[in-house]
Amino acid sequence: MKTLLTQTRAKHAATMSEVKWRGRVIPVKIDKVRIFLLGLADNEAAIAQTTTDEAKERLYESLLSECRDAIQAVREELRVDPAQKQRERSLEPDLGKVSTLQYLHSYLTYIKLSTAIKRNVAMAEALQKQLSEPTQDEGKRVLRPQDLIRLYDIILQNLSELPQLSGLEDDKNFQAEVELKTLVYKAYRCFFIAQSYVLVKKWSEALVLYERVLKYTSEAQTRTTKFTNNLQDLPDVKELAARVNAEKYSVQAAAILDTEDVSEMVSQLQVKDSKPLWDCLDVFRIDPSLVTKHANLVQFPPEFQPIPCKPLFFDLALNHAAFPDLEDKVEQKGKGLTGYIKGFFGFRG
Repeated sequence: MKTLLTQTRAKHAATMSEVKWRGRVIPVKIDKVRIFLLGLADNEAAIAQTTTDEAKERLYESLLSECRDAIQAVREELRVDPAQKQRERSLEPDLGKVSTLQYLHSYLTYIKLSTAIKRNVAMAEALQKQLSEPTQDEGKRVLRPQDLIRLYDIILQNLSELPQLSGLEDDKNFQAEVELKTLVYKAYRCFFIAQSYVLVKKWSEALVLYERVLKYTSEAQTRTTKFTNNLQDLPDVKELAARVNAEKYSVQAAAILDTEDVSEMVSQLQVKDSKPLWDCLDVFRIDPSLVTKHANLVQFPPEFQPIPCKPLFFDLALNHAAFPDLEDKVEQKGKGLTGYIKGFFGFRG
């Protein structure tokens, strides 16, 4: 079946003359490369339809093997005619600093690295499922977060090689996409490093790494909004951020419970006097009587407290005030109505 499929692709390869990648048309004259590019879509579709992890890994390995053969064919072509680069540069100066054959090599290398990244991501996802489901088989090896760290190291190594491909140095969109993917997978790698520290009860190191994961996820979410192209193959960093926030509280609680002097600390907080709760509101104390019917909340009856007496007022200005002369007013009041009439008619008493 595989031989027949290869023969069919070889017949169709005769009609294939070029491929377009990142805005540049690349002539394809090598038959082995044509056959590989024609079967690329079929191989990717077969991987997408596969349900088992083992079969998916075999298909990835087969695709990577074919890609390596195609890259080797291009390298041999470059070795046979090393002057071809210079000739194509002079004939096509507007297509960039690299020749079309070298650009084809970059394209195939990009396919190889991208396929390797997808394979390792699929393996990492499968290991995560196994890690979250404890195995019942005693003879089976127990998975640990360290197994995932190695996979994400390889993914980051593959991503670091992508910006170095010939002809893509000035492609700002490509560089930005690689940086975004690097942030996402750095976040996952950092998360599983933190998980490995949790296993050995290094709580402070784990908390620091969790904070770094949140930093990576926040930056990745900010950069994702700048892209309009399809980035659905990236893991969802929002789910990772939510998981990290939950893990942080668990680690903080475990750190408190794992403190060696917890019993001593608790004994120091035990109530050793008869002070009521009202007098110790700003101090944390453990008082078992607070949950009983005889809780010592306030002192009753309250103690007597001294208060200031009612103030006394003294008229100190009396001896210094000068009052007006009121003699004439006092006499008029003494005369009354009769004296007023006598004075009117000229009579004097």
